[in-house]
Amino acid sequence: MQRTHTSNPRTLFLDTHDVARLLGAMGLPEAVTQLVGRLRADYLRWPQFDKAARIASYAEPGTIELMPISDGQQYTFKCVNGHPGNGAYGLPTVMATGALLDCDTGMIRMMSELTLTTALRTAATSALAAQALARPDSRSMAVIGNGAQSDFQVIAFYTLLGIREFRLFDIDRGASLRLQRNLAASGLADLDVRVCDSVEQAVKGADIVTTVTAYQGVAQVLSADLLEPGMHINAVGGDCPGKTELDPAILPKTTVFVEFPPQTRNEGEIQHQAADFPITELWQVLAGQRPGRADDAQITLFDSVGFALEDYSALQFLYAQATQHGVGRWVDVTPHQEDPRDLFGWLQAQGRAETVSA
Repeated sequence: MQRTHTSNPRTLFLDTHDVARLLGAMGLPEAVTQLVGRLRADYLRWPQFDKAARIASYAEPGTIELMPISDGQQYTFKCVNGHPGNGAYGLPTVMATGALLDCDTGMIRMMSELTLTTALRTAATSALAAQALARPDSRSMAVIGNGAQSDFQVIAFYTLLGIREFRLFDIDRGASLRLQRNLAASGLADLDVRVCDSVEQAVKGADIVTTVTAYQGVAQVLSADLLEPGMHINAVGGDCPGKTELDPAILPKTTVFVEFPPQTRNEGEIQHQAADFPITELWQVLAGQRPGRADDAQITLFDSVGFALEDYSALQFLYAQATQHGVGRWVDVTPHQEDPRDLFGWLQAQGRAETVSA
């Protein structure tokens, strides 16, 4: 993003309606394609980023996390939650907001909703990893957990990996039927979408298995006896210490790939493994420094927990697309002062102006 300096800085603000209009204008297949391109480019710049594991606040109902990152030119952060019981209040399980700032001035260039955007960037990251790790001839995917993120996962894998057969399973069959209806109305051609009665039925013969559940505790959404040669497992579901989706016996049978090891070893499927449990970082595979899939029989596992670099890419994507399409509105987050040192004088002048207008 090109930085601009101005004596009258304003901040681009995007709410959920703005992002929905933007993605509607682009179309989700085009949006996820462009976002994957940006993600790949940023992952290839991995050493340039100042990285840290997210800062989390844990409580019994859920988790609230802060995810910062910077490349020295732009700084981004996301504040995101994970509260599985939110449906009772009419709220999404995952909600997020974030900002994009210039490092040289600290100016906030954009503030944005990231609830819709997190679903899109999570799906884009899954597809990016699968492009490197799944068998090139993969054509079928089991989707275990059919909540808010599942639609985006399907569209990303349909668009970027050519997956046409999707087997759906959720403990709430209504969630699977909702996803099936949404996909039928999506306009995506040649889709074969089946609602299954069990995890076993969904997984048997699938080339790719995506788990995207909100289970709390040490769950076993996928058991080791369901593994098949050549399978790629995309473990996406909400992560935190003490929360897993996979049978621990799966991990030694697979080659595990992660985003940022200090975060994944604390939150991911590997959290209960030994500190020296072997893993490969995704950026190293994308950069050609480490091998991805070795052969058609290998079982690969992307232990995805979501990392701040992906939100950096998403915020950069939003800023570029929103300014191109004229979406969002410019707001005053920073006072516009003739004398930047006279903050009190500016406050007094604004107070008098408000009094007069009232």
